[in-house]
Amino acid sequence: MNTALPAPPAAAPLAITPVDIEAAAQRLQGVAHRTPVFTSRTADALTGAQVFFKCENFQRMGAFKFRGAYNALAQFTPEQRRAGVIAFSSGNHAQAIALSARLLGMPSVIVMPQDSPAAKLAATRGYQEGQPGSSVVLYDRYTEDREAIGRRLAQERGMTLIPPYDHPHVMAGQGTAAWELLQDTAESGPLDLLLVCVGGGGLISGCAVAAHHLNPGIEVIGVEPEAGNDTQQSLALGRVVHIDTPKTIADGAQTQHSGELTFPVIQRLVSRIVTVSDAQLVRAMHFCAERLKMVIEPTGGLGLAALLQGVVPARGKRVGVIVSGGNVDIARYAALLAGATPG
Repeated sequence: MNTALPAPPAAAPLAITPVDIEAAAQRLQGVAHRTPVFTSRTADALTGAQVFFKCENFQRMGAFKFRGAYNALAQFTPEQRRAGVIAFSSGNHAQAIALSARLLGMPSVIVMPQDSPAAKLAATRGYQEGQPGSSVVLYDRYTEDREAIGRRLAQERGMTLIPPYDHPHVMAGQGTAAWELLQDTAESGPLDLLLVCVGGGGLISGCAVAAHHLNPGIEVIGVEPEAGNDTQQSLALGRVVHIDTPKTIADGAQTQHSGELTFPVIQRLVSRIVTVSDAQLVRAMHFCAERLKMVIEPTGGLGLAALLQGVVPARGKRVGVIVSGGNVDIARYAALLAGATPG
């Protein structure tokens, strides 16, 4: 009598594969910057680790978001290009879509919070100059639903909606950041750990697929602001948790929930999610300014804050940190650093 148990069901396929990320890297070649990887003896001494910073604050439009936006728009059909693209964003995806649309010669409509950083609003509108049919539509992030606004406008205007994270072409494009980081550090040895900021999950899902493909033994950890730990809650419960718009200086991580496509990737490939406070974010920004001579936005410091403050112990490890962006209003930046406690 055969008493063998039936084989467990195969895991559902994820939204993206390493093949998608490699194809995205090819589309971005010569268009996106291959951003530098910085090191810091001071960071190494403080953490007991070898730390490698992937500096997406030096990416076109100042953040990793250009990767996913351009990868998505570059795959539009001629009909989609004529009608244009619509997106909703707190700022960086807005700029990325506006710039990518300009490069590809199509109109863009961007739905942005009315309290977006002035620098991000100005940059988005600047990228739209000279592009007929392009505009910024403002909304109240605390009382209105940006996704509903985006869907309505897309239907009314016949434009293609590209969300900021829950889209396979966006996820694959973002994953090229880790793809490059692991390639650029491979000569000196494999990374043990990769720290990635988490908003809706587009960056970490793409990076996790890329990292595990190039280095199956790597551990990927996500970092959220304390006030916006929806993904941490989601992992604990095994389902996507929706929260109120979090109040945090990390405006790029003020998402209310993970994506339907990004969350399964996070579940399978991310070991855990940790959180840091706004005060810890400011200290990370201060460190970057003082030691790396580098401007980063609060969201861009999530991974670094977790490392420097010991939220993620890393002694003896080789650690990659995705510094996601540097788009921050200068007056706001100066005020935050003026009140920072060094360390």
